Amino acid sequence: MTDNQESTVNKAENLMDESPFLKLKRWQWWLLVAINIFFLIAGQAAAVLLGRFYYDKGGNSKWMATLVQTAGFPVLCIPWFLLRPSREASTSSTSPSIKTLALLYFVLGVLLAGDNMLYSVGLLYLSASTYSLICATQLAFNAVFSYFLNSQKVTALILNSVVILSLSAALIAVNDDSDGPSGVPKGKFLIGFLCTLGASALYSLLLSFMQLSFQKVLKKETFSVVLEMQICTSVVASCLSSTGLFASGEWKSLQHELEVFGTGRVSYVLTLVWTAITWQVCAVGVVGLIFVVSSLFSNVISTLSLAVTPLAALVVFLDKMNGVKVIAMLLALCGFASYIYQNYIDDKKARRLQTHVREIQHTA
Repeated sequence: MTDNQESTVNKAENLMDESPFLKLKRWQWWLLVAINIFFLIAGQAAAVLLGRFYYDKGGNSKWMATLVQTAGFPVLCIPWFLLRPSREASTSSTSPSIKTLALLYFVLGVLLAGDNMLYSVGLLYLSASTYSLICATQLAFNAVFSYFLNSQKVTALILNSVVILSLSAALIAVNDDSDGPSGVPKGKFLIGFLCTLGASALYSLLLSFMQLSFQKVLKKETFSVVLEMQICTSVVASCLSSTGLFASGEWKSLQHELEVFGTGRVSYVLTLVWTAITWQVCAVGVVGLIFVVSSLFSNVISTLSLAVTPLAALVVFLDKMNGVKVIAMLLALCGFASYIYQNYIDDKKARRLQTHVREIQHTA
């Protein structure tokens, strides 16, 4: 082979090592992406609506709101056991050590717990419109972190998607009809603002770290690793959230919440249980998209759900849908299409390079 051919072969082999999903057929890859998108959007929309229902009907524990975001991890154990690789595959030379995995999952779990707590505090002190507007900044943070940590190329289509989706989320936020919490002093408003901004940055950093972990540490091709990461990090985050719930003394008010909840005791319990489950469904979609595509793509879909949630609220809470929200929805769909098209271009280019290398190897 010539030097150029050897260079092409090496480049493609490295690409296939970094992107194991190139081994899938194109329709299989897109089906996997679509399933994870559905999990993320449906899970997040349902979880947000249930969280709003919890606050509206008398719940006020920020530590409980933090805990339910990760406490539903036991429901993932069943599919994890079914999808676990064989002992021979799990003990391969490429598998990281137990100490490495424990440290990785502990760090990610701590970041996840801190991020959930910051979001809970932010939502407690901010109106829904201000909260959503600040959350939209996570796309900008993620573009920066993905560029430095994951070598993510920021193409014109990606930049266009980020800008349009951010504008869509901002348009929905400023058009929100709710007046927000009443009686919140300026000091606590500032705390809420800073906590939500910090949570958006921390969430973006967490997604980039997860993608880096898949590429550099885990190096596995099965979906079971996605469930494993979600379960282990949720265990750590849930333990920290439970500790905070008891250390803060908020656990003493839970009995009162149960008694005064607007729709009854059974509804209170079911609200917390289904909130926990839907957050886990959302988390599987988030981590799955990081594994299959990238952290930036996962964040784009998360921001897209900010435009989908008002439609769910329209059905569940009979919220009104005016022209501004319709325009925001159309903008979100345009931004989503822009990013999907960029991924289509990248996928087509990678597969063309793969085919070219196979032809060279066959000729050689």
